[in-house]
Amino acid sequence: MRWPPSVSPRRRRLLVVVLFFALCSIPGNYSQRLVTLDTIDIFTTHEWFPSKPTVYFHCNGEDKVYLPDVKEANSIYSFKGEESWQPLTELPKKKCKRCGLYEENIFKRDMYDEWELCYSDFKDGKYTHFKQGQFNATFLCPNCTASAGDSANHHSDSDVETKKTSVTVIIVVSVLASVIVGIALFGAYKYWQKKKRERDEARFLKLFEDGDDVEDELGLGNEL
Repeated sequence: MRWPPSVSPRRRRLLVVVLFFALCSIPGNYSQRLVTLDTIDIFTTHEWFPSKPTVYFHCNGEDKVYLPDVKEANSIYSFKGEESWQPLTELPKKKCKRCGLYEENIFKRDMYDEWELCYSDFKDGKYTHFKQGQFNATFLCPNCTASAGDSANHHSDSDVETKKTSVTVIIVVSVLASVIVGIALFGAYKYWQKKKRERDEARFLKLFEDGDDVEDELGLGNEL
């Protein structure tokens, strides 16, 4: 893109910053479906000897996420989502993840439960998973869609999001086009002013030159 000659580097940088923030404001560009643990209550432990269990959450292909605060059975633990080990995972929109809750022992791991975790499981950003005799946990995902597995709702939500994104893009493009046109008009105006000054100066100098020629013809210059 070529800028008008009168547009300073400072104005160019400002326009680039405006463009960056405008693109960042488009819905869905940077939306992450991060899953955090809200509450959990384990009903049992799998330790052979009386000791505090080592509980962790794990999705296939990812690292284990240990829950260091969960140390006793039949106690409800609540979290803010800001703990150092949060979030638990990030969900794709069109595919579920195989995840589970486990207890780590010296020789093996014991499974509380393992299930398919999908973004469509969340209603109003919340999902509760219950396993009889094992645990009850509530997960949060504010950017996940509540569709309860209804494909029609999936398409409806997708269409609404697409329309919103299209409207936002049109608005952003219109604003940027207006800014660019304004800068171009301002540059053209400054360029016209510069050329006008140059023409006026040239006309003024020409008047002096013409005056000198008239004096030479009349012989006034020699008399003075």
